[in-house]
Amino acid sequence: MPERVPPFTKDQIGTGAVRFPSGVPIPTTSDAMTDPYIKTRVPKEVQVEGIMFWPQEKGTFPGLVLLHDAWGLNAQVQDVAVRLAREGYVTLAPNLYSRQGGMVTANAEVAAALAARVQDTDILQDLNSCCEFLNMRDHVTRNVHGVIAFGMSGGVALKFAGQRKRLKAAVAFYGPLADPAGLVKPFICPVLYHRAGTDHVVTDEQIDQLQRAAKEHGKRVDVQTYEGAPAAFFNETRANTYRPDAARLAWETTVQFLEGCFKDAKASG
Repeated sequence: MPERVPPFTKDQIGTGAVRFPSGVPIPTTSDAMTDPYIKTRVPKEVQVEGIMFWPQEKGTFPGLVLLHDAWGLNAQVQDVAVRLAREGYVTLAPNLYSRQGGMVTANAEVAAALAARVQDTDILQDLNSCCEFLNMRDHVTRNVHGVIAFGMSGGVALKFAGQRKRLKAAVAFYGPLADPAGLVKPFICPVLYHRAGTDHVVTDEQIDQLQRAAKEHGKRVDVQTYEGAPAAFFNETRANTYRPDAARLAWETTVQFLEGCFKDAKASG
């Protein structure tokens, strides 16, 4: 099968750093015009810092929030964000470690320590603010958003799928499945879960509970299992866990899933 060619090239993708408050109304252009000190005043609120990528073409595009794994907002995550932007999405990748100084690490022990200090409530708050920030961008289709998460943040993305009204899609690459039956009932949007076959953190029983609850409550939950693949099989910078065939299939499945979820929005945009 020939390799997929995205609709946009890397040269057509714009990028920029972003910074906005978490959990409170985001200042508008009008606010900046009426407050001459807005750029120099030290904010009291926690700030979401991140990087945004978008197609530099006329029109509006669906927005995606991309949540990183325990390693932080590193170059690998940014590469994924560029790939998503090339598929026609404005992709915002927040730094979930902003409260810890925004660290990035390649050390497993440091990554585990950083992840242990992250609170789900903080990520959910930041996620919601990311969507509000996207709603203020002229090139983003208003209230047409999705979330994609890896590892550490996978379970939080599934929680968000049951909280954010009008969310269109949620994709989790591996990640914990605490109380899978309870997660499903409030789902607002279709969900795609990529299961690493040798990841014993997620059990067969949890997957069964997830799928039974989806059937019971009439929710769309697609589970793709990659036999023999460990957690982090999508991360090409982790030689001990990367599985190119599984990663390629997971990407193709994700792109098709998103295309279906955003079909109407892309057509109107």
